[in-house]
This record gives sequence, C-alpha cells and structure tokens, in this order.
Amino acid sequence: MSHARTPKPSRILIVGGGYVGLYTALRLLKKLSREEAEVTVIDARSYMTYLPFLPEAAGGNVAARNLVAPLRPALKGAEVVTGHVVAVDHALKTATVVPAAGDEYELAFDHLVIATGSVSRTFPIPGLAEHAIGLKTVEEAIGLRNHVLWQLDRASSTTDAEERRKALTFVFVGGGFAGVEAIGEVEDMLRDAAENYRDVSRDEMRFVLVEAANRILPEMGPDLGVWTKEKLEQRGIEVHLNTSVDSCVDQYVMLKNGIETPAATIVWTAGVKPSPLLADFGLPLGPRGHIDTTPTLQVRGFEHVWAAGDNAQVPDLAAGEGAWCPPNAQHAVRQALVLADNILARLRGGSQKEYRHKNLGAVASIGLHKGVAILFGKYRLKGRPAWWFHRLYHGSRVPTANRKIRVFLDWTLAVFLRRETVGLPQLAHPREAFVDATLPVPMLRRADRTNSLS
Repeated sequence: MSHARTPKPSRILIVGGGYVGLYTALRLLKKLSREEAEVTVIDARSYMTYLPFLPEAAGGNVAARNLVAPLRPALKGAEVVTGHVVAVDHALKTATVVPAAGDEYELAFDHLVIATGSVSRTFPIPGLAEHAIGLKTVEEAIGLRNHVLWQLDRASSTTDAEERRKALTFVFVGGGFAGVEAIGEVEDMLRDAAENYRDVSRDEMRFVLVEAANRILPEMGPDLGVWTKEKLEQRGIEVHLNTSVDSCVDQYVMLKNGIETPAATIVWTAGVKPSPLLADFGLPLGPRGHIDTTPTLQVRGFEHVWAAGDNAQVPDLAAGEGAWCPPNAQHAVRQALVLADNILARLRGGSQKEYRHKNLGAVASIGLHKGVAILFGKYRLKGRPAWWFHRLYHGSRVPTANRKIRVFLDWTLAVFLRRETVGLPQLAHPREAFVDATLPVPMLRRADRTNSLS
C-alpha cells in the first residue's frame, strides 16, 4: 500500500535582520501556515536596531539596550541563523552560508529576500579610518557616548593646553538627520556633564558641524533648515556649509574652507551606501550599488528574488517617473509589508501589488526639548512641540511592545532624575584589566611602589 508523500513546504530565505528583514518576516509569520512555507532569517547580528534613536542613545536619553529587538523572541516560528550569506546560486536556488561558528554550508530556498541594509559611505580622506567613528550601529552609539564623556576627564586631568583643546573639540561631519541630531544630543549631554567638573566648562568646548551642501536637514526644506542652523549656532555650535574635510591625520582636522583644529572626537555621518555584500549575489545593481527592483519589489529579471530598503533601488511612484524611494525607515517598514504580501500572493497564485507611498513627513530632535518637524508636506513644527511629536512618533515605531515600554519608561524616569553622565571608555577593551593583572610587575614599578610605601 503506497502513501502519498507530503510536499515539502517552500523556504523563504531573508538575508538581513534590519527593518525590512524583521518586518517582512513578521508579516509572513502572521499570514503563513506551516504547510505553505518556512521562514529563515540570516544576519550577522542576532538583533534588529532602531536606528532613529542612535543619537538619543549617544546622548544618554535612551538606554542603548532598549533600541535593539532580539530576533529570536520577536520571530518565534522562524529559523534565525547568526551568520553571513556570501554567495547565491540562482540556477540551483541555493545560498552559501557562513555561520558564526562552524563550517559554511549550502541552504536551498524558493524565494530570496535581500535586506542587507546599508553601511556608512566614506571617502579616502587621510586619517579618517584611524580616528573617526560612525553612527550606524548601537555599538558605535555606545562607543561615542563613552568616548566624549572620557574627553572631559582627559581635559580635566591634563596640564597641556594643546591636549586640553583637542579633548574639548568635537567635529561632526554630515548635516543630515544623523549628524544634526547627534551633535544636538551630545552637546546637550556634555553641557550637563560639565557641571560636575570644577575646571571644565561648556565655554571651553568647541562643537563643529561640517556639511558639503548649502544647507542642513535638506529633507525639511530650506526654512526649517535655516531655523535649525540658527538654533544650533545660538548654542555655540559652529556650522560650516559648502565645505568638507580634507584631512584628519593625527586627530588634526583640516577643512576645505581653511578651518583647522585638533579634535579628539570626529563623528562621520555623511550618508550611507548599500551593503558591499550585494556584489556577491549576482543581481543587477544600479549606478550607486543598489539592487534594481520593480515597483512590486521583485528584482528585475528574477521572479524568485525580492529586495527593499536601503539596499534597493525602488521606484517612487508617488513622486513620479525617474524618482527613487529615499533610504529611510519610513519607506523600509512599508516596503516590507508590500514585499511580504507579494510573496504570499505568489505562493497562492494571486496578483502582485505595486509599492506606492506618500511621504507622511519627517521629524528631527536637536537636543532635549528641541526639534523640528514637517507633517504631510504642509504643517511645520519647531521647538518643544516638534520634539514631543518626534518622541511620540518614534516611540510608537520601536519594534515589539517590550521595547516600546522600556523606551517610554526611560523618558518618564528622566523627568524626575538627572541625566546620567558617567562614561565607561574601558568597555571598548574589556579584557585590558585582566591582561594587565596576568603580567609580571616591572622592576621599576615595583621599586617605585616600595619607595612610596616607605
């Protein structure tokens, strides 16, 4: 007696666990049955980061751990693999996976979603790789916070005027959302932190914002950009437009407009570019390295491959012919929902729908109780109302109820408690203390210690 063999469910492989990866997987898991398809998510990190709050994490207004959503608890029912996809064979429909531990292996799929996101866009500027820090990951936000607070300790402890000047100079490159929000948050934090030092004041600190274009926050329009620039300058922040960094060798920053200064802190937020992993996936790329997709979020020429978010060149049908969706969270989340629905339609024989989204607006915080916002293209908010709207909007968008509650609790506690301004620079090298403890004490140090005790 023969038994009918149960067909194996399709595998939907999602490469990347950021906005697109997480929200695509959540949508699929909500609507799929186990018999229809299995969902596998592969990412080098086991969590998704809510990027709009990285400046607030750097400024200490939100605990960094509350900006990440662990993938496994969020995606119960999916297979989550910590690792990289390093190659794709489209003919065989297999991906080569390099896990966090163990040997690489081949993983078969029926549908492939590319959601690798973006990385910092940099230029071959002397000294940049050695001395600058980006703001694309939660680790960078934590590192930046600890670093800038440590600079106050350095300035307080040194008698060298040049070293003190270097420690108290903070250069931010890039006048978009990330750069403006970061310099606003960090300036606020260091202004508060300086109150704990007898010999360091805000007046000694120098904050420099560098932007290659002729205005900051271009997405906000010229009027809000000008207003933001004026508010930053009123706080003692220098804003240099139409200029760029020539060099930052040995932590000495040289700008094209002739400004030169030593600076121990150089923060790079001058745009993003698609993940370099895309070069190994055998897919059509646009002029800037993005995957070329149709309005249905399918990769052109590939019926089984889909892409969205920062690594995709998605036509912006709401803006008109020739326009592309900008790489921001608002588009990424909404594209993920359409992408998931189209995969479901393909599995069930339904019709695809095109991604079309009218921009709801933009919000930016430039420090505590300070912000700008543009809503539905016509309503403009400034100052405290815009800041409140920024918090309410982004607080509601943080993934998972667990993280939403924790973020709002952070903000509520901040109403009653002073901002925490302690830096932990040793976090960057946590084993140093233990390694030092294992080394023999040099004879000179031993002699000095003996002399000091006698």
